[in-house]
Amino acid sequence: MRLEEFTYDLPEELIAQVPAAARDQSRMMVVDRGTGSFSIRAFGDFPEYLGRGDCLVVNDSRVFPARLIGRKDSGGLIEILLLSVYKGDIEEENVWEALLRPAKRVTVGMRMTFADGCTARIVRRMSEKRWLLAFTTTLPFGDFLDRYGRAPLPPYIKRRRDRSRSESDLERYQTVYARVQGSVAAPTAGLHFTREVLDRVESRGVAIAPITLHIGYGTFLPIEAAEVEDHLMDEERFTIGEETARMVNEAKRVIAVGTTSTRVLESVARGDGIRPVSGSTRLYIYPGYRFRRVDALLTNFHLPKSSLFLLVCAFAGSELMQEAYRFAIENRFRFYSYGDCMLIL
Repeated sequence: MRLEEFTYDLPEELIAQVPAAARDQSRMMVVDRGTGSFSIRAFGDFPEYLGRGDCLVVNDSRVFPARLIGRKDSGGLIEILLLSVYKGDIEEENVWEALLRPAKRVTVGMRMTFADGCTARIVRRMSEKRWLLAFTTTLPFGDFLDRYGRAPLPPYIKRRRDRSRSESDLERYQTVYARVQGSVAAPTAGLHFTREVLDRVESRGVAIAPITLHIGYGTFLPIEAAEVEDHLMDEERFTIGEETARMVNEAKRVIAVGTTSTRVLESVARGDGIRPVSGSTRLYIYPGYRFRRVDALLTNFHLPKSSLFLLVCAFAGSELMQEAYRFAIENRFRFYSYGDCMLIL
């Protein structure tokens, strides 16, 4: 399949730069795969679509404040996105794999400074875009990030690099049920939930089952292969606990919150159910994939030519999704991480 088949034109003003005033005030487009019909609801109506015996699967990974703003020795600003702790052949502490922006004239050995006397040194180039940085701080590194790190917002959400960090982003680019720190991107379908909405879900006899998948930077990256089948997903770590496995196996219907929950469930689905497990997945879902455990999907609106858009096309059908996205644009839905959502039944 040609990747060009999975694109659409989006007016720039529909890319949400800020979240809705309240989490559950976002709009929800409901797509019925059986009838091919679309309807517009408020997210606060979401519990109405669930019933006794259903299981709602959520990703409880917590986003860490992975974005840092510093200065190079030359005095210029530099932005760093921390990806993961490096566990290879370097014995120094606080060595991280990271992306740098701007990356021009960045060289091994270059130093940079951050708040509170923190410094970093580039120790290795890992790939065209990824570098290893060794940090020196006066605080424990986790405390330093909590104090000075910023929310790792995706590139299409514009923020001034030299402004003070936004406490609002640190709160709103995080689900209310986030628990296990490790993601550099939010599982955005979950951003719409409030405690009150979750209580209403449970009051309808629905089990809420957490899984953990730590989202890497690859979720932001476009597919570069011309053929859909030639793309390779980044590896991401996940965990499914015993209670979650039991709830999923006993459910009449499984509703996945987001593409991350979907990929975990489909990665471990077997004919005899799922089992508690920790591991990693590169599962790449695109049209032609046969879903084994997910019956309905709550998701945000995704970038064209992305693996996430391909996943929803696989779940609902490419033609129906193209029609749904045209409907969403005509009705001025807000797109991407801070935007509105879609419930596919």
